[in-house]
Amino acid sequence: MGRPFGIPVYVSPTWFIVAAFITFTYQPIVTGRLPELSVPATYLVSFVFAVLLYVSVLLHELAHCVVARMYGLPVRRITLYLLGGVSEIEREPETPGREFMVAFAGPLLSLGLAATGFAASLVIDPGTVLGVLTFQLWFANLIVGVFNLLPGLPLDGGRMLRAGVWKITRNPGSGTIAAAWVGRVLAVVMVAVPVGLALMSGQTPGWELIWSVLLASFIWFGATQALRGARVRARIPQVNARALARRAIAVTGDVPLAEALRRAAEAQAGAMVVVDHEGRPTGIVNEVAVEATPESRRPWVTAGSLARGLEPSLVLAADLSGESLIDAMRETPAGEYLLVERGGEIFGVLATSDVNRVFSGV
Repeated sequence: MGRPFGIPVYVSPTWFIVAAFITFTYQPIVTGRLPELSVPATYLVSFVFAVLLYVSVLLHELAHCVVARMYGLPVRRITLYLLGGVSEIEREPETPGREFMVAFAGPLLSLGLAATGFAASLVIDPGTVLGVLTFQLWFANLIVGVFNLLPGLPLDGGRMLRAGVWKITRNPGSGTIAAAWVGRVLAVVMVAVPVGLALMSGQTPGWELIWSVLLASFIWFGATQALRGARVRARIPQVNARALARRAIAVTGDVPLAEALRRAAEAQAGAMVVVDHEGRPTGIVNEVAVEATPESRRPWVTAGSLARGLEPSLVLAADLSGESLIDAMRETPAGEYLLVERGGEIFGVLATSDVNRVFSGV
């Protein structure tokens, strides 16, 4: 939809669902406050409110992104969807203080919009279209700001809680786990409270319960995803290129695949590197392609025909580990990488499947 501050903004088709929902539920309120309007006009005003509400959500997300960029964090995009908006910030802040500021920027802007709208509503005639929209917008922004301050992931308040626990324990993983479990408790409370109130009053839960269940599901699954992410990040220090490397043999591209596999088995190697006649590596034989080649054809297929060309980004230092190794692999996704010593000598081949096993716990 645009690139404010250079950040791509996308609108999910699910936004039209919530826009229609807001339009139809808000229309009776408009009719009650502006009885002089025709029915089509009241629906139009309701739709304008839905659009302006999501403009407020966009500003909320932009606040996160602008502060993140101030700290040098890359922002991929903003997406507006059924339950609000999400900012895709590609890297986490390096300190709990920065985490807190990036998270707090969104609710702060929403509360600022609420305060501005409230001040404007004091001087605008409440019996006009502008007055009705101003009142609803400042009230909606107040709800958005307060709701996002609830201390549970994936809400902004949860990220602020995470930053606090991170600061105290000096462990971002502990902060994530604490904030995620609080998020799960919030999700349960969001469903239990309206159900309990309805049972106590003897009333049948209405559409408010459906909305509560949707929000609770969003929080529950977001918190669960955060817990999974914490477990994955806890294993990042275990990722070591040298420890995971496969022994590799060097073959020229014209060697038949069957012969190359025989040499690899003889050398107890788990990978094959294609080299030119001067011994310089030019490619890595793809393991998936080898497995897909029938044994009957392997004597007639050359190793070079199943190799991926060795781009500079596919050559990694054998000393890489942890975040540095993951970042290097993320730059150029591939099945295999050539590991070399500082002097350029071949150390081995790193298979992405072996790295994935570390994170899956297999």
